[in-house]
Amino acid sequence: MQLAERPNLALAKRLRDLRMRHWPDLRVTQQQLAEALGGERTLSESLISSWESTRNPVLPPSTRLRAIATFFATRRSLADGRARLLEDHELTDEELTLRNELHEELLLLRYPDRLGPSADDRPPTSAAPPPTGSWHFRDQANVSIICARLPEALRDKIPYADPTDPDYVRAYSYADLDALIELHGHIRAVNPAAQVNIRLADALVEDDYTAHVVLLGGVDWNQVTRDILRRLHLPIRQVWSSQEERLYDGAFEVGEVGEPVKLRALVDTVGDQRVLREDVGHFFRAINPYNAQRTLTLCNGMFGRGTYGAVRALTDARFRDRNEEYVAERFADKPSFSILFRVVVPPSGEALTPDWTIAGNRLFEWPDA
Repeated sequence: MQLAERPNLALAKRLRDLRMRHWPDLRVTQQQLAEALGGERTLSESLISSWESTRNPVLPPSTRLRAIATFFATRRSLADGRARLLEDHELTDEELTLRNELHEELLLLRYPDRLGPSADDRPPTSAAPPPTGSWHFRDQANVSIICARLPEALRDKIPYADPTDPDYVRAYSYADLDALIELHGHIRAVNPAAQVNIRLADALVEDDYTAHVVLLGGVDWNQVTRDILRRLHLPIRQVWSSQEERLYDGAFEVGEVGEPVKLRALVDTVGDQRVLREDVGHFFRAINPYNAQRTLTLCNGMFGRGTYGAVRALTDARFRDRNEEYVAERFADKPSFSILFRVVVPPSGEALTPDWTIAGNRLFEWPDA
């Protein structure tokens, strides 16, 4: 494969060259660069190394490219023997010019199909997400997003959910519709050559199981989620009471079966109404047990907003880069991993995107190390 076809390799070599040779008389260590880029939350040397790897390079988040360019725009980044990033107002005009030139060069290596950075010098993070991250599948193979069918008792309450209605809307058959709309659009955007199919859990064909499988929703309605979790023997179990009077007694159980820790959603009583204040979301990634060349991803929660939060963690332009970076560092070289986390629901009722870099948001992680 030619170098022009592998922008990740070209960028990796340039990043290593910057660190090793940008200042001929001064060699920057990976530890120094990690300290400067991480600020108060120091990055690991292994993360810097993964960006520079010529065997299996990892593309750094676009937000890091500006920081790297800033660091190498001035030797003052290593003044007094301490590695740090200078603020824009601390840079001279000459240093700002060099930073902008370096930033543009790195952006062009990361996004070779773009003509250059946007007019305001911001990386492309909002309208069209770059083809990287957990939802980008390099083989561009088929993707099956598998949702639960909304129970009939609930569909009966929705206008236009009846197939005999002239204004019938088929999408009302799907549970977790917010999460489905968000995820389908994102996966389509970062996998332009892949066929992305939306499937109901009770209407699958064999090819749906052997694609890149994405399961939306928990064990209460999605029988495929229920079956997969039973087969994988994870230290995480989702239990849900079917008794109406105990509707909110469901939980994620983690740890040993004999003495599991139960993680529950926070539901308050306001008058005679139950109000969700905080959900528990679950993100799980593994090799597809039905096809070793494909992936399995599970996004679920105790309620729908937990599922939505699991999706938004890696699609929301404000948070996805930092969450991707956390996953890359925390679960490097792990074929399977899980994160259970809080999904805060403010009085407005909207689920807030979880920031996995905040330790208090993470309730349980597997594997431990």
